[in-house]
This record gives sequence, structure tokens and C-alpha cells, in this order.
Amino acid sequence: MELFKLPFALICFLALTMVHNTHAQNSPQDYINAHNSARARVGVGRMVWNATLASYAQNYANKRIRDCNLVHSGGPYGENLAEGSDASMTGIAAVNLWVGEQTSYNHATNTCARGKVCGHYTQVVWRKSVQLGCARVQCVNNGWWFVICSYYPPGNYVGQSPY
Repeated sequence: MELFKLPFALICFLALTMVHNTHAQNSPQDYINAHNSARARVGVGRMVWNATLASYAQNYANKRIRDCNLVHSGGPYGENLAEGSDASMTGIAAVNLWVGEQTSYNHATNTCARGKVCGHYTQVVWRKSVQLGCARVQCVNNGWWFVICSYYPPGNYVGQSPY
């Protein structure tokens, strides 16, 4: 009987670990931490999670679940989208992808390098965007992962600097 207890306990622990890991890097706190880390590097205040924005993001992600197309919702919030072909496209990976655009952004001139994209990065660090809600779904057409973050108030106004 004692021999059975240890393997059973180990199996339970591993099962709980695997369930917990499926949500690793995709929790509200993970999204917040990834955003606030990038914002702190440029001296911008912290964001907070907003359940209304998260619900909006989830509803829109559910609309994209059949095709995984990177099409903006056209809604009232700022928005960043990402997709990836495997489970490594976590919420944190999406934020890191957007933050990676920083290398193409010139703060002194408030411009992107020619032929580059940096609007996702500027939305992440937009000083006036202080609320965040995100969602992630696996698309049924190709098994890819679709990630959306919604921001309030929205950023990326032409002629305005993010910070």
C-alpha cells in the first residue's frame, strides 16, 4: 500500500502541474506584468486589468476563432493583435513581439524606421492608455493561436508621442 501512495501522489502532482502550465503566460497578471515591464523601461505608469476590456477582447477573439485572420475589430478601444502557429504564442510572447518593435521606433522624431512597423509597441507604452484586457484562442481552421489586447483609452494618435 505504501508503494502505491508515492506514485499516485506523483501522478497527481504532475497532472496538476500540466493543468497549471496550460495557463502559464496567459493569465491577466501575465499580460499586465509584460506590459508594465515595457512601460517602466520608458518611465510610463502602470496599467491595470479591466474586465470589460477583457470581455470585449474575448468576444472578438471568439469571432476570429474560425479563421485566425489578423483583422482589427474596429471597436472603440486601442488594439494589438498577434498570431502564432503553435502553443508558444502565449500572451507574454505576443506582448514581447509587440515590444520588440521598439528597435524600429525613434522617440526623438516619433517615427518608425522606413519600411518597419512600430505601432503595436507605441500602443503598449502609450502613456494615456492605463487599462488593459486581453484574450487568447486556438483557431479551429489551422490550430494557430490568436491573441488580442484591448486598451483604454486608445492610443496611437497621429502627431502625439506615446510618452
